[in-house]
Amino acid sequence: MTQHLSDYQNRSIRLSKERLAHILEHPEMVELASQIAKVLQEPQVVRQSSSDRRVQLYYCYYEQSMVGAKWLCVVVKHLPDDALIITAYLTDKIKQGVDLWQNQ
Repeated sequence: MTQHLSDYQNRSIRLSKERLAHILEHPEMVELASQIAKVLQEPQVVRQSSSDRRVQLYYCYYEQSMVGAKWLCVVVKHLPDDALIITAYLTDKIKQGVDLWQNQ
């Protein structure tokens, strides 16, 4: 079953069962799966990928996770008639790229 989420600009974003299963293969992501929708709705930073202009990286900082203080990154591919989550992961730092949005 595909979930339909929305981002901070109220754009519809799909999260397929297959992509969610891929994300949850990483044990540190199990406790944060419920936060994916929140990161899309209330990101602290949104960057355009430097390798693919159609990909946007949504970031939120979490002081506490299974692996310590990290950024939760949700990777979304925006196509002309669709947007889908590719993956989500924890990281120490935000990737290089053009800022599309920043929560002050």
